[in-house]
Amino acid sequence: MNKYNVYAIGNALVDMEFAVEDEFLNQKNIDKGVMTLVDTDQQQALYEALAGHRGKMASGGSAANTIIAVSHFGGKAFYSCKVANDPAGDFYVQDLVAAGVDTNLHQEREPGISGKCIVMITPDAERTMHSHLGISETVSEAELHPDAIQASDYVYLEGYLVTSPSGRAAAIRARDIAREAGVKTALTFSDPNMVRFFREGLGEMLGTGVDLLFCNREEALTWADTDDLDQACAALKQVANNFAITLGKDGALLFDGQQTHQVPATPVKAVDTNGAGDMFAGALLYGLTHGYSLPEAGRLATRAAAQLVTQFGPRLAAEDHKPLLA
Repeated sequence: MNKYNVYAIGNALVDMEFAVEDEFLNQKNIDKGVMTLVDTDQQQALYEALAGHRGKMASGGSAANTIIAVSHFGGKAFYSCKVANDPAGDFYVQDLVAAGVDTNLHQEREPGISGKCIVMITPDAERTMHSHLGISETVSEAELHPDAIQASDYVYLEGYLVTSPSGRAAAIRARDIAREAGVKTALTFSDPNMVRFFREGLGEMLGTGVDLLFCNREEALTWADTDDLDQACAALKQVANNFAITLGKDGALLFDGQQTHQVPATPVKAVDTNGAGDMFAGALLYGLTHGYSLPEAGRLATRAAAQLVTQFGPRLAAEDHKPLLA
């Protein structure tokens, strides 16, 4: 039995989430529904403009949210990332450890600025992100723990790493270590803009293909350059042995290597969709590493994602995970 169910590498970002109106995004000329990379001054100006809005802070980044979900369901998880020796980095490490996740962050941290992500939630529950990667942009092979990779069931790669040359190289190296050890590989496209503007880099991260690919409808269609979901599925089969496409209120479409499975959504009133895809991936990976079939894991994942979007914030409380297993 492996020591870890899932080993992940991604951008470590302190999430600062705010409830806003669409008018705010329009006034600031912010593209809605996607992640945009900004510099320190841009992010600080936006943060000051959000004074007075309802906010919430948590250790985040896409893969971190996924790996914490795995841990809270009862799995064993390891997360490789990079934060600075600053107050935000201290907060991040404490939050990650409190979630029961093993990490490389116990080693001495470099001076600098830890990455932060401002997440703006509009009344339709859509999330819009402005991220400054800070020191996370330099995450590299130095943050990898090969022994932990080799002792895992899955290695999970965050698509956002494609924007950083060293991060992309680290993801590729983690993938190669996993393959050499017979560990399964999984990758998430992360965001439509990653597919739209960094397709070649994502192709490098996929290599000859991964065991499991996560994406949403828009990402799948963008990857295949089509508006037909069947054509998108055909394109994904060229780069993944199995895949999961989240479809929002329509649930999810899963491919197990032989056939597709449509998993219905759990009807809920969405308040905040931030982190829904991350939760879906965490629940699915937990299920697959604990004896669930892909459709069974998919049903757990849609339940978990549905529960998440009924609240404000990118993660469920730890005690809210186990009841979903019933």
